[in-house]
Amino acid sequence: MRQIVLDTETTGIDPKEGHRIIEIGCVELVDRKLTGNHFHVYLNPQREIEQEAIDVHGITNEFLQDKPQFEDVAQDFVEFIRGAQLVIHNAPFDVGFMDFEFAMTPSVTDIRTAQICDVLDSLVLARKMHPGQKNNLDALCRRYGIDNGHRTLHGALLDAEILADVYLIMTGGQKHLNLAGQQTGNSESERSSDRRPIDRSGLKLKVISASADELARHEARLDIVEKQSGTCVWRQS
Repeated sequence: MRQIVLDTETTGIDPKEGHRIIEIGCVELVDRKLTGNHFHVYLNPQREIEQEAIDVHGITNEFLQDKPQFEDVAQDFVEFIRGAQLVIHNAPFDVGFMDFEFAMTPSVTDIRTAQICDVLDSLVLARKMHPGQKNNLDALCRRYGIDNGHRTLHGALLDAEILADVYLIMTGGQKHLNLAGQQTGNSESERSSDRRPIDRSGLKLKVISASADELARHEARLDIVEKQSGTCVWRQS
């Protein structure tokens, strides 16, 4: 079984108001094991990001100026998720944005998420398992003892990695999680038995990560916030 744990960041909360996706982060699970394969892009939305959104994810208009547009990565993204079960926390939000982007993009305008993927909403699952309790990602990390102290801002790839941890524990699977790709078996034979070949010959994936210069500009922006406000909550552990 192939699953893709997915998260997005956006310019605002409602695609009907013209808001767009600005970051996509996906990690791959095959037979409930992390493969190390991922899809991650930042996107130029061709519109301003609302300040409330910047406060959540820290992604600025300046940072996205030289990034590709959704149409530039649409085909690669579709091929990466096609046929998989998507695991998404509060799936209607992300799927709504994905379908909005598909509809606006000529090369994939006839595609809708439900046509090419099954979707599992981990928020609905968590609410069934823990009724009456907080079930956002931070609350689930606390409940299941997952260290997310490095998560000072929302980020699509980081949140997808954390959600993969949460999902595997919440559904009674893998207990010792291994995002970094270390072997966790006690013997060479056990480690070898966990290895399953994956045919990715038909995939042409484009993975775009932040450059050193972009990361430096991000830190410079946080310096400005810290100077103006006296503190920067995103740098607090």
